[in-house]
Amino acid sequence: MSLPATSAGGPEGLGWLAAVLALLAAALFALAAAAQQRSAAAVPEEHASGLRLVRSLLRSRLWWTGALADAGGFMAQAAALGLGSLLLVQPLLVTTVLFALPLGARWARRRLRRAEWTWAAVLSVALAVFVVSGDPTPGVDSVGWRQWLPAWGVLGASCAACLMAAALRRGRARAVLLALVTGLLYGLAAALTKGVVDSLGDGPGAVLSSWGTYLLAAALLGGTVVQQSAYQAGPLEASLPAATVGEPVVAAVLGVIVLEERLRAGGAEWLLIAVLVTAMVAATVALSRASVVPAAPAAVG
Repeated sequence: MSLPATSAGGPEGLGWLAAVLALLAAALFALAAAAQQRSAAAVPEEHASGLRLVRSLLRSRLWWTGALADAGGFMAQAAALGLGSLLLVQPLLVTTVLFALPLGARWARRRLRRAEWTWAAVLSVALAVFVVSGDPTPGVDSVGWRQWLPAWGVLGASCAACLMAAALRRGRARAVLLALVTGLLYGLAAALTKGVVDSLGDGPGAVLSSWGTYLLAAALLGGTVVQQSAYQAGPLEASLPAATVGEPVVAAVLGVIVLEERLRAGGAEWLLIAVLVTAMVAATVALSRASVVPAAPAAVG
């Protein structure tokens, strides 16, 4: 099952709806990140590994609020990916930091600085120009597992290296390494989501019999567990940039290499796209560092 594509990046000109759903997903992901980081930061270091961390978080009402926001964000993202390409939807998810910024400032009881508003404007303009000038086109929704093998090998090796390095670190360095793993797993999940959403048109049996469904579930579960460990290991400004930038970058690369998506650009437009991507990364990192939410007291939950 495949949907007719248009230059808007979605079926029958619905690229605009995909963009709206992606922005909704970003807002929900921002709420989830802020709530879950506050909960995870309150977990004592001696309870910060494996199942002990999970058990501690499951007792927190604030963490469950974040989990519900996360689930809503994923459903909005899945709906967006059903209508638009990874190259359209995933870059818009970096606006998570635009929503996290005022939320973090409110929770920290501080006003936004002029530099933060400036970086927010840079990110917004860069995103808008990227979507218009890049004119992303959809590729195929799913491919066979053989076409995925090289990508899985690279992703698996990258995750293993980051996890081994994280085991030897503490504090911010550990948080960043774990956030990189989160971005890798969530980027893979975004690419797999397109195939799973596409199979919905063939009925529940097609979804349940697809290997992509179970790999998607594993990537989401693994990403969620590692993300909570990243939140516990350090402040939000340490983990949010790596995860927020990492997911769309990984998903976009998979969209191009595996799912055959393309940007309609030529000549000087590629230079403009390179500048825009650099501006988006710089703005995202700057805003993420500004959107830190102070750790909640141990009585959270």
